[in-house]
Amino acid sequence: MTPTRSARFRLVLLVAAGAMLLPVAAQAYWRGGVFFGFPPIVVAPPPAYYYPPPAYYYPPPAYAVAPPAYAAPAPVYAAPPVTGNGPPPLAQACYAGPWVCPLERGTPAGNACACAGSGGRVWGQAR
Repeated sequence: MTPTRSARFRLVLLVAAGAMLLPVAAQAYWRGGVFFGFPPIVVAPPPAYYYPPPAYYYPPPAYAVAPPAYAAPAPVYAAPPVTGNGPPPLAQACYAGPWVCPLERGTPAGNACACAGSGGRVWGQAR
């Protein structure tokens, strides 16, 4: 049994409709034109204009010269050595375990001192 002409036409129409429903790769970029109806008339965007590079009137220097203020580092003066003739230096902070607190009055380094901790006073050493 051979299909009739109308059955063949329906079969071709069905295959064409099925082909139209198949997924195609997406065109995810803009090609640079605008479509205005039928027949297709495409108006392209104007060409891109690039500015010319800057003109150099003098050639750039071969190397960078540091300003005279930065040419040499400032001299470093060492503190005079401490001799055993005077009083020991005074400490400014108390180091008591994990707590460090400032001292109200300077005390010689190495003396006992206390800081206010979470559970009361915590004893430490002045440095």
